[in-house]
Formats: sequence, structure tokens, C-alpha cells
Amino acid sequence: MNDYLLGILLVCLFSYAFWQQRRQAEIAKHVIKRQCDQLNLQLVSVSFGRHHLKTPQGEWRWHTVYWFEFSALGDDCYQGQLVMQGFRAQKFHLPPHHLP
Repeated sequence: MNDYLLGILLVCLFSYAFWQQRRQAEIAKHVIKRQCDQLNLQLVSVSFGRHHLKTPQGEWRWHTVYWFEFSALGDDCYQGQLVMQGFRAQKFHLPPHHLP
């Protein structure tokens, strides 16, 4: 009986973590799309980078990095980065690019 209960608990925990990751990914896509629209950039793709436990400053904080590609003129491609901590965007980085 306890084995089944532990198994069900682990499945629920895994499902909850997966659901939260998907929710965060959708929020990240929305934030990236909004920023690109404000800057008149064409969003090409968004991809999940990875989870990190430490920030570059050395603080212990769980955060996720998303990479995205965008185009400024239509025939070029640049790679930007969004750092999400929980469901909030912490850092949005765009490399130098041509202005549209």
C-alpha cells in the first residue's frame, strides 16, 4: 500500500514540475515576442536553454535560460537570451544588431 502511495506521489510531483515548466516556457515566449514587437524585430525561434542553480553573480537562485533568434532586416539572424526566475523575466539580452 505504501509503495503505491509513494509511486502516485512521485508521479504527481513530476507532473506538477512539468506543468510549471511548460507554464514558464509560455510566459517566456510571450515576453520575448512582446519585446521583439516593441523593437520592430522579427522573432524567428525560441528554445529552452537550461536550468541553473547559481546566477552569474554567484547567488543561489533557481533560474532558467531561454535562447531566441531574431532578425532585424529579414535576411540576417541574431541570437538573444532571456533569463527567467520563476515566472518573472529577470534579464533580457540582445546582441548588437542592425536597426530596421
